[in-house]
Amino acid sequence: MSSILIRGAALPDGTTTDVLVADGVIQELGVSTGSTNLAGATKVIDADGLVILPGLVDLHTHLREPGREDAETVLTGSRAAAVGGFTAVLAMANTNPVTDTAEAAERVLDLGRTAGLVDVQPVGAVTKGLGGEELAELGLMARSRARVRVFSDDGKCVADPRVMRRALEYVKAFGGVISQHSQDPSLAGATACCHEGELSGRLGLPGWPGVAEEIIVARDVMLARHTGSRVHVAHVSTAGSVEVIRWAKAQGIDVTAEVTPHHLLLTTDLLGTYDPTFKVNPPLRPDEDVQALRAALADGTIDAVATDHAPHARHDKEHAFVDAAFGMLGLETALSVVSTVMVQGGLLDWAGVARVMSANPARIAGLEGHGRPIAVGEPANLTLIDPAAQVVVDRAASVSLSRNNPWHDRKLTGSVVATLLRGTVTYGPALEGALL
Repeated sequence: MSSILIRGAALPDGTTTDVLVADGVIQELGVSTGSTNLAGATKVIDADGLVILPGLVDLHTHLREPGREDAETVLTGSRAAAVGGFTAVLAMANTNPVTDTAEAAERVLDLGRTAGLVDVQPVGAVTKGLGGEELAELGLMARSRARVRVFSDDGKCVADPRVMRRALEYVKAFGGVISQHSQDPSLAGATACCHEGELSGRLGLPGWPGVAEEIIVARDVMLARHTGSRVHVAHVSTAGSVEVIRWAKAQGIDVTAEVTPHHLLLTTDLLGTYDPTFKVNPPLRPDEDVQALRAALADGTIDAVATDHAPHARHDKEHAFVDAAFGMLGLETALSVVSTVMVQGGLLDWAGVARVMSANPARIAGLEGHGRPIAVGEPANLTLIDPAAQVVVDRAASVSLSRNNPWHDRKLTGSVVATLLRGTVTYGPALEGALL
């Protein structure tokens, strides 16, 4: 029996142990040298000084295929995910064609299975063509081979409250959830490209206020209470949204929320150079919002970290700031950013990281086999991390097809060393040839 022995890793609770993986599952913890499971060609990973987490799960990834394979493909996005320690990603629906049918969802599922590096779970569109008017094939997507459970028009807000209500009512029947891009279009405006404030006025850039997000968050949690359904707030970016979500949870409303790595660290002052790399939707916010997001992630008001990995070809990003595409890369650097901000900042321990980057995202998405505890009999979806590693990000070294990387030249602490999907090493160049 072929197996992998991870020797001397620190579990999320700080306990050090050996982990024996075989046949895609965790066979033993604290392995003795006389274990019969060590028979065969066993690969040994020396994990002294490393932390082992359940494989990371990303609720919010843009893989661009089909339609924009010049920016990313399911294969290249899967490679980036594996480098970042992810074993499952949810692929957003704003492709071309839109993932608004069962057939389209199954195509994305099959592309992910062909790539074989992470489990790619399609997100279904809420409305046909992301048009915001007519519900997409929610039930058919849910009953398809893709078993879609998360639906989102991400990139666009489901602005019509009647449509949002009907979507919430519909997905309730099969345990689905609506992930909302909270941005009131009448407040944000068609040309808005950054946070509305003193800096946007000084730079002459059209901005939208935080209240454009907060109004939709407030509306949607009330609709979730009215329908008894589930709503998920994508990429929370303001302190006001945090307060609404905190109130809703206190009322027992079934709401969950995510925050991106870039909203945990980057602030709106970076726009002073007009660098379109930092143009993102929702926009980077002032430091007071960033601090509120960190605190909310630490206290559980925000449930998960999600990358909103949004690759773009150079000809879409390298424009004047107003005209450039929204979005930035995130899969390969997410763990390092969370480690730097939340762990080094004393706001989360590694058990907390496992909760917000693995267990909670898997629970929200309904992904079986992911986000599971590191225990005997559990699927061997695992991520090994060097918590002390100092990493200087180089956009040229990315395995993504795109280069719109906001972390270029930035030093971060903590790095993924290896990723295992059901016991198979999908990333771990330093581990090659490590045999017992």
